Amino acid sequence: MGFLSAFPSWRRGRATWAVPSGLLPDVRSDLGNLAEAVRGRLLERGFSFQGAPQDRLLLREQVSEVLAEAGVVLSPSKRNALLSQVADALLGLDALEGLLRDPEVDEIMVNGPGSVWVERRGKLEPGGVALSRDQLWRLVEKLVGPAGVRVDALRPWADGRLPDGSRFHVALPPIAPGGPAVCIRKFRSTRWSLPGLVEVGFLPKEVAEGLVEAVKGGMSLLISGGTSTGKTTLLAALADVIGGRERIVTVEESPELRLAQPNVVSLVARPPSVDGAGEVTLRDLVRNALRMRPDRIIVGEVRGPEAFDMLQALNTGHEGSMCTLHANGPEDALGRLENLALMAGVPVPPRALRDQVARAFQLVVHLKRGPEGERFVSSVRRVVRRGPGRVDLEPEYEAVVPRLGKGEPGGPPGQGTSGRVGEGREGSRWG
Repeated sequence: MGFLSAFPSWRRGRATWAVPSGLLPDVRSDLGNLAEAVRGRLLERGFSFQGAPQDRLLLREQVSEVLAEAGVVLSPSKRNALLSQVADALLGLDALEGLLRDPEVDEIMVNGPGSVWVERRGKLEPGGVALSRDQLWRLVEKLVGPAGVRVDALRPWADGRLPDGSRFHVALPPIAPGGPAVCIRKFRSTRWSLPGLVEVGFLPKEVAEGLVEAVKGGMSLLISGGTSTGKTTLLAALADVIGGRERIVTVEESPELRLAQPNVVSLVARPPSVDGAGEVTLRDLVRNALRMRPDRIIVGEVRGPEAFDMLQALNTGHEGSMCTLHANGPEDALGRLENLALMAGVPVPPRALRDQVARAFQLVVHLKRGPEGERFVSSVRRVVRRGPGRVDLEPEYEAVVPRLGKGEPGGPPGQGTSGRVGEGREGSRWG
């Protein structure tokens, strides 16, 4: 059964491989028909698009033949522009290719036919492009096919990765009745160092110095925040300061950390295959990491029952480990970690589990986004256990409401209030 046969009510119309009879002089306005005509010619030859240099040469020849048969004459500059558009349609992700190449775009969101939004420098805005219904279905095929993930009428959603490491999620009818919805979070090849983050206002210099001391001193850190607040960016920057003599095992859904230390093992989760077999979960990887003689374990993001195994690791001699977590605040981060650990199904008394959480982490670093999309360290809290089931979070740093400005990632927050990590004030209680 073909990909679209599982969705009869959303199946595309029958493709026409002939040269369009009404091809307009400005063929860019009829790019879809031109692309289909070129694709048909090459498929008749048994040609498979792989994006190799010879593929583009053959593509150029076919575009020239189609234009000649249609009686269209273009200047060299317009012909090259058209060739790039057709190549994007046939060899890439169609109209999204330009957004994927844009270094200021972090995320691409397709809400259905004709609706494309992007996150640029931390702010949502229209993407400036549109996808037809046919283009959108072809986009879904290009995403899920090479990724080897399953999507059908019984499971009309899928997650996967592009070859460059970017992550995507697709949702299809009937759960997306307006048409396929696609979200692509781009993988950034550039790495942020702590000095670089200080320079753009992500956190003050004295806070960065305090966090470096904490990491080098073997304190375990929980980095929390909302979506796209820079959690993985800060995690990677802090992991870079770990000494080269320590053995580090990283656990991620997507390989984003790319640490430079000489003794690093990277473990990456795997989704189930098209027949539903072969899944490797984050919990499987955390358990495997414990058997690899790690000095420190770094989990890219805790979001399920692997939280329980992470707590066991941090309470059995793997101090100095780190992970990230989605949460609204430092107190919420610890509470959510406790709830995620309960998903493991292990009958642990609530007070004992709360004590494990309190003993596992010494610092909670919370990140936020400002009104103009700027990302920044909002607070640093020290976890202090006051007794069975009683935990205080003592502030070591609190940021003021950020000032607007320019910079990366997403723009600077302006200056925070507090000094170094270690200068606490009145705190809050969790539990």
